[in-house]
This record gives sequence, structure tokens and C-alpha cells, in this order.
Amino acid sequence: MTLADRPALLLVEDDPVLGPLIAELLEPDYRVRLVANGQDGLHLGLTEPWDVLVIDRGLPVMDGIAVIAALRSKGIATPILILTALGDPDEKVRGLDAGANDYVTKPFDAGELAARLRALTRSYARAADTISIGDWELDPASRLVRSVYGGTVTLTAKETEVLAALAAEPGRVFTRDELLAGFFDPTDQPGVIDTYVHHLRRKITRTVIRTVHGVGYQLGEAND
Repeated sequence: MTLADRPALLLVEDDPVLGPLIAELLEPDYRVRLVANGQDGLHLGLTEPWDVLVIDRGLPVMDGIAVIAALRSKGIATPILILTALGDPDEKVRGLDAGANDYVTKPFDAGELAARLRALTRSYARAADTISIGDWELDPASRLVRSVYGGTVTLTAKETEVLAALAAEPGRVFTRDELLAGFFDPTDQPGVIDTYVHHLRRKITRTVIRTVHGVGYQLGEAND
């Protein structure tokens, strides 16, 4: 694996000995950036893309829990692992409630830390490939739409393309001509869009696509 292919990992650890050791441990599998205080960790977490974050609980300038809470409040969904000497169950609950995905206490086993990070990055990569649509989740690669309640619907290729386009810009109203030009043959008529919208509503739920009368369609509540 080349350096460019490795997942990007932000390590926020203030221990001058342990921080570089952890970075060295992880560098064969990650592109590691090490910073030693919470303020720098928050800045980098907000301004640069990461595949996973490892944040110490007790940090100078800004506490690790505060860093995590601030990242989540700004919509950062990157998986976060807390690495800390504080192993009290209440502290673990505080970290998880703040938005952490996992929690490892010091001293730690190197193999366990590596395995937990692999699990986090795998889960994040899968989630990044799907599109949330209300109570449903669209996986364009498999053409499956899954309900949070357990149901699964299989779409055709065209149905997937139309729904993915609407979901990619949920606030935008697409005209029939725009959808026709993007996903259908030049010989098809605008009415084919209405047919596919009907199929999607029948397969998923009527509220998955909203009709904007006189204009076209957008993701949201159907009103006709």
C-alpha cells in the first residue's frame, strides 16, 4: 500500500513519549498527523478530511470530550476513538455520549487498537457509499433501498439513477427535461419521468418524492 492509499488518521495526544510511539505504530497502515493539544486537534478536524480520529481524553488547552462534542456539533461524522488512561465506566459513557464511536484505555494492546481502528474505518467507508433518505438508505452500487425498520427494496438501474440524483441535491427541484437529459435516451418523452416516479413511490413510499406542480420533482413529501 502506497502512502497516498493509506487512510488519513488524526492523532491528538499530548504525551511527548507516547504520542510519537503511537504514530510510529500506526504509520504502516495510516497517514498519521500528530498534534499535542485539543485546540489544534479541533482545528484540523474541522478543516481537513480524515478517515478516523484518535483523541486522548485529557488534553491541554481543550479537553478531549469538548473536542469531540464540538466536532459533532459541526456535523463532522468521521469515526472517533478515545484513547485514555481514564477507564472508569462513567468516563466511558461521557465519551460515547459526546459522540465517540469507541473507547480504548491505556495501557493498551497494539493489536487490539489496530483491530478497532480497522473496524471503524470499514464501517465509515460503507456508510459513505450510501445515501440517507428519511427512514430509508439507498445503496446505489447494489441498487438496494433499506428501511431503518428492516425492509429492503430492489430498484432497477434507472430507478436508482433518478432517486440518487434527487437525493444528492434534496433542496433542488428537477424539471422533467433535466432528469430526461441526464438519465434517459433522447427519443424518450418527458412522461417517462412520471412513470419512474410512480414506480419509486409504489416500491418505497409515496412520500419519497415530492411533486412541485408546474416545475418537476424533488426529494421529500409528495403532495399530489
